[in-house]
Amino acid sequence: MKPDDRNTYVMYRLEKSKETFEVALLLVENKKWNSAMNRLYYAAFYSISALLANSALPTKTHTGVKSSFAQHFIKSGKIEGRHGKTFASLFNWRHKGDYADFIDYSEEDILSIIEPTSELIEAVRKEINRPENP
Repeated sequence: MKPDDRNTYVMYRLEKSKETFEVALLLVENKKWNSAMNRLYYAAFYSISALLANSALPTKTHTGVKSSFAQHFIKSGKIEGRHGKTFASLFNWRHKGDYADFIDYSEEDILSIIEPTSELIEAVRKEINRPENP
Protein backbone atom coordinates (compact mmCIF):
# COMPACT_ATOMS: atom_id res chain seq x y z
CA MET A 1 0.00 0.00 0.00
CA LYS A 2 1.33 3.43 -0.93
CA PRO A 3 1.82 5.93 1.92
CA ASP A 4 -1.04 8.17 0.72
CA ASP A 5 -3.38 5.18 0.42
CA ARG A 6 -2.26 3.94 3.83
CA ASN A 7 -2.97 7.29 5.46
CA THR A 8 -6.43 7.44 3.87
CA TYR A 9 -7.17 3.92 5.07
CA VAL A 10 -5.94 4.66 8.60
CA MET A 11 -8.08 7.78 8.85
CA TYR A 12 -11.10 5.92 7.48
CA ARG A 13 -10.71 3.09 10.01
CA LEU A 14 -10.29 5.53 12.91
CA GLU A 15 -13.47 7.34 11.89
CA LYS A 16 -15.26 4.00 11.55
CA SER A 17 -14.07 3.09 15.05
CA LYS A 18 -15.44 6.32 16.50
CA GLU A 19 -18.81 5.94 14.78
CA THR A 20 -19.12 2.28 15.79
CA PHE A 21 -18.36 3.10 19.43
CA GLU A 22 -21.10 5.74 19.35
CA VAL A 23 -23.52 3.16 17.94
CA ALA A 24 -22.57 0.78 20.75
CA LEU A 25 -23.54 3.44 23.27
CA LEU A 26 -26.92 3.86 21.55
CA LEU A 27 -27.46 0.12 21.79
CA VAL A 28 -26.57 0.24 25.50
CA GLU A 29 -29.16 2.99 26.02
CA ASN A 30 -31.70 0.68 24.40
CA LYS A 31 -30.58 -2.36 26.42
CA LYS A 32 -29.49 -4.35 23.36
CA TRP A 33 -26.63 -6.08 25.15
CA ASN A 34 -25.47 -8.63 22.54
CA SER A 35 -25.54 -6.08 19.74
CA ALA A 36 -23.69 -3.60 21.95
CA MET A 37 -20.99 -6.22 22.56
CA ASN A 38 -20.63 -6.75 18.83
CA ARG A 39 -20.29 -3.01 18.17
CA LEU A 40 -17.78 -2.54 21.02
CA TYR A 41 -15.64 -5.30 19.54
CA TYR A 42 -15.79 -3.74 16.08
CA ALA A 43 -14.97 -0.29 17.42
CA ALA A 44 -11.78 -1.74 18.89
CA PHE A 45 -11.13 -3.89 15.81
CA TYR A 46 -11.34 -0.91 13.45
CA SER A 47 -8.91 1.14 15.53
CA ILE A 48 -6.45 -1.73 15.83
CA SER A 49 -6.64 -2.46 12.11
CA ALA A 50 -5.82 1.23 11.53
CA LEU A 51 -2.80 0.87 13.82
CA LEU A 52 -1.58 -2.22 12.00
CA ALA A 53 -2.03 -0.59 8.59
CA ASN A 54 -0.22 2.51 9.84
CA SER A 55 2.69 0.27 10.80
CA ALA A 56 2.61 -1.62 7.46
CA LEU A 57 1.53 -4.84 9.19
CA PRO A 58 -1.14 -6.25 6.88
CA THR A 59 -3.60 -8.83 8.19
CA LYS A 60 -6.41 -10.72 6.53
CA THR A 61 -8.39 -12.18 9.43
CA HIS A 62 -9.72 -11.17 12.82
CA THR A 63 -7.37 -13.68 14.42
CA GLY A 64 -4.51 -12.14 12.45
CA VAL A 65 -5.39 -8.69 13.79
CA LYS A 66 -5.49 -10.04 17.34
CA SER A 67 -2.17 -11.87 16.97
CA SER A 68 -0.34 -9.05 15.22
CA PHE A 69 -1.58 -6.50 17.78
CA ALA A 70 -0.38 -8.71 20.63
CA GLN A 71 2.97 -9.43 19.02
CA HIS A 72 3.90 -5.97 17.79
CA PHE A 73 2.27 -3.67 20.32
CA ILE A 74 1.44 -5.49 23.55
CA LYS A 75 4.50 -7.74 23.92
CA SER A 76 6.77 -4.89 22.83
CA GLY A 77 5.31 -2.63 25.52
CA LYS A 78 4.24 0.06 23.04
CA ILE A 79 0.69 -0.37 24.34
CA GLU A 80 -0.14 -1.46 27.89
CA GLY A 81 -0.92 -5.11 28.45
CA ARG A 82 -4.34 -4.32 29.92
CA HIS A 83 -5.43 -3.12 26.49
CA GLY A 84 -4.40 -6.44 24.98
CA LYS A 85 -6.51 -8.21 27.59
CA THR A 86 -9.46 -5.95 26.79
CA PHE A 87 -9.20 -6.76 23.09
CA ALA A 88 -8.85 -10.48 23.77
CA SER A 89 -11.99 -10.36 25.93
CA LEU A 90 -13.92 -8.43 23.28
CA PHE A 91 -12.72 -10.88 20.62
CA ASN A 92 -13.92 -13.89 22.60
CA TRP A 93 -17.19 -12.34 23.75
CA ARG A 94 -18.06 -11.11 20.25
CA HIS A 95 -17.36 -14.54 18.79
CA LYS A 96 -19.56 -16.26 21.38
CA GLY A 97 -22.32 -13.68 21.01
CA ASP A 98 -22.35 -13.96 17.23
CA TYR A 99 -21.89 -17.71 16.77
CA ALA A 100 -23.01 -19.56 19.88
CA ASP A 101 -26.61 -20.20 20.78
CA PHE A 102 -28.16 -19.08 24.04
CA ILE A 103 -25.54 -16.45 24.81
CA ASP A 104 -27.14 -13.43 26.38
CA TYR A 105 -24.91 -10.72 27.73
CA SER A 106 -26.13 -8.77 30.71
CA GLU A 107 -26.11 -5.09 31.45
CA GLU A 108 -23.31 -5.73 33.93
CA ASP A 109 -21.21 -7.51 31.28
CA ILE A 110 -21.50 -4.62 28.86
CA LEU A 111 -21.12 -1.80 31.35
CA SER A 112 -17.93 -3.42 32.64
CA ILE A 113 -16.26 -3.33 29.20
CA ILE A 114 -17.29 0.10 27.87
CA GLU A 115 -14.62 2.15 29.64
CA PRO A 116 -11.79 -0.33 28.96
CA THR A 117 -12.80 -0.34 25.28
CA SER A 118 -12.76 3.45 25.16
CA GLU A 119 -9.32 3.48 26.82
CA LEU A 120 -8.03 0.87 24.35
CA ILE A 121 -9.21 2.93 21.39
CA GLU A 122 -7.62 6.07 22.84
CA ALA A 123 -4.30 4.24 23.44
CA VAL A 124 -4.32 3.06 19.82
CA ARG A 125 -5.01 6.60 18.55
CA LYS A 126 -2.12 7.93 20.64
CA GLU A 127 0.20 5.26 19.27
CA ILE A 128 -0.79 6.10 15.70
CA ASN A 129 -0.15 9.79 16.36
CA ARG A 130 3.24 9.32 18.04
CA PRO A 131 5.87 11.36 16.16
CA GLU A 132 8.08 8.30 15.58
CA ASN A 133 5.36 6.54 13.58
CA PRO A 134 5.42 6.64 9.78
